[in-house]
Amino acid sequence: MPTILEAITKRSSKRSYLPKPVSKEIQEKILKAASMTPSGANMQPWVVYAVSDKNVLKNIGDAIIEKMDAGVEHDQFIQYYPIKWKNPYKKRRIETGVGLYTLMEVDRKDTAKRTEMWHDNFRWFGASTVFFVFTDEALIDNAQGALIDCGAYMQSLMLVAKEFGLDTCPQGSTTEFGKVVAGVLKTPDNLALLYSVVIGYADESAKINSYQPSRVSLEDNVTFI
Repeated sequence: MPTILEAITKRSSKRSYLPKPVSKEIQEKILKAASMTPSGANMQPWVVYAVSDKNVLKNIGDAIIEKMDAGVEHDQFIQYYPIKWKNPYKKRRIETGVGLYTLMEVDRKDTAKRTEMWHDNFRWFGASTVFFVFTDEALIDNAQGALIDCGAYMQSLMLVAKEFGLDTCPQGSTTEFGKVVAGVLKTPDNLALLYSVVIGYADESAKINSYQPSRVSLEDNVTFI
């Protein structure tokens, strides 16, 4: 069993999974533990759709890819990435992408292969379960607290998953097509998709799962006073 420190420092996002299902019992234990995440005024603003139905997952993926193929860049509730990238964040983004494609030996001009890899996001990397996390739109109307709380909730989900020998991949890619996801799931009109978390048993033999992006030094983002 990993310690908290090990769970944090050793986890990485996995992008290839075995078809082995995650039992509902384990899902419930993970979600129950994550529900203890603190939130402002105890709002508990997260609303989760835990989807393991293969047809539903396929329908969501198909709907997103259809939008992409039609030239739609996003159909979202919230803007995840910055409109204007600036350094050092732009540099980190580029380095991360280059590192992943280099590992997989994908040429930057190989548009077909790069598109295929991007579509893998919406095939859930072969995993059988995805947690789609929503919040009430009223909570993020000119306010950001619920977004912070739901970000903490994401981390809780991913760390608790390690307790059960599971790996995860948080997805901002679905954030960009949140309204498509909501449409397929037929969620209530007041809910806005924030992100999804793929969860399952990682394929340890998959080359892509060896990828671990670098982290900046403590001196780059911490000031001691």
